Amino acid sequence: MPKIDDSHVQEVWRDFSLARQFVLITSAALTACMFVLGTWVTGEIENGVTQNTASATALYMDSSVAPIVQELSQSDNLSPNSRKALGELLANTELGKRVLSFKIWGRDGLVIYSSLGDIVGKKFKPTDNLKSAWGGDVAAEFVTLNDEEDKFELALGVPLLEVYSPIYKWNSRRVIAVGEFYADATDLNDDLFAVRVQSWLLVVLLTLATITVQWGVVWRGSRTIERQGAVLKRRVADLSSLLRQNDELRNRAERATERTAEINEHFLRRVGADLHDGPAQLLGLALLRIDSLKPQFEQATESKHDIETVRGALSDALKEIRDLSAGFALPEIERLTVKKAFELAVRMHENRTGTAVQSDISQSPQDVRSSIKVCLYRFVQEGLNNAFKHAGGHGQRLQTIYDGSIFEVVVEDCGEGFSLSRDQVFAQGLGLSGLRERVVSLHGEFDVISRPGEGCRLTVRFPANTLEMRRDR
Repeated sequence: MPKIDDSHVQEVWRDFSLARQFVLITSAALTACMFVLGTWVTGEIENGVTQNTASATALYMDSSVAPIVQELSQSDNLSPNSRKALGELLANTELGKRVLSFKIWGRDGLVIYSSLGDIVGKKFKPTDNLKSAWGGDVAAEFVTLNDEEDKFELALGVPLLEVYSPIYKWNSRRVIAVGEFYADATDLNDDLFAVRVQSWLLVVLLTLATITVQWGVVWRGSRTIERQGAVLKRRVADLSSLLRQNDELRNRAERATERTAEINEHFLRRVGADLHDGPAQLLGLALLRIDSLKPQFEQATESKHDIETVRGALSDALKEIRDLSAGFALPEIERLTVKKAFELAVRMHENRTGTAVQSDISQSPQDVRSSIKVCLYRFVQEGLNNAFKHAGGHGQRLQTIYDGSIFEVVVEDCGEGFSLSRDQVFAQGLGLSGLRERVVSLHGEFDVISRPGEGCRLTVRFPANTLEMRRDR
């Protein structure tokens, strides 16, 4: 026999609609219940009909047989006259037409009288029905005629109803004998068969009606659920499509932001190069010309003072332009780790300002994608510039914190601080507004904390899943 695959059965079952599943389960359950109920009902009907028939026959027998066998209260034998009277009773009366065989039992299974066969005086093992009759009960059943004493009744070839009826002594409840008679049960058997058929038909019709009504209710509910499920699936599909579109738009926005940052960096490099190659060179040339003309004005004090003033202004302007040019031009950090990039920013700041920066950048990821690396470099550069500009470089500190889920970079100083809110800080044009926009566009957080006399603390945070290396588009 091939083995049934449980997973296949479960898959087929899940493919069934709710109404079909309900019909199958309910049909099986109701069929089992109705089978039990039908068996019980038909059994009760059979028992009831059998007992009523047996009681009626036993009553008739008691009124006809009991007066003839009263002598059994004193002995275990019947007189010839009593035997003759019993024979005439079965031969010439209506009882004889209904009763095909008749026995009278004594104690211990002794056959005192029998209408068929020569078994009088013999003993047989008492049956349960015989014992019950000796207890005062009328017992009846459709016989199978398997007992030894029933071989003569078996030869009749008709269905028989076996009835055991106690025979009482007159005016007392003492059982003096038990009458056993076999009635022709052909008509009764036909009636019982008709009752069985009618009972089972009723049970089947009630079962089908119950299943039909319940199936109708569940079918309507199942159809409603299926319609709602179809609507829900369409809505889920629409939402999924919108989510995909949103993801695509977000990716496009991220790519546009990163591309804009790249263009901005290229633009700043070009501006720095132009400042260095244009105005810076011209100012340098002007300073050289002024230096070559200085001997001509050595004697004129006023002219010499004016020349020195012009030369000082030109020198300051040249220094500012070179500083701007150096700030615009981003160093080559593409191949550097984020930690090396921070070290480069600190070193360039210290060389440019002559101040010291305390660094604690050991907790840093191995590398991050280029757009965030440039953003972090600009953040450190701008934060240290602000610390130098507003705090004189006092207490400059750079710290990184990375726990595998969040990467946090902090730039702080020990300056005078300020009491402005975050919005006011960004509205003051302190060089942080554009940097914050860049951080936020890359899914980061930008925070500014400052109090008068407690310095300033700039913090940027990036989730770890935004740091992953990927090809910049």
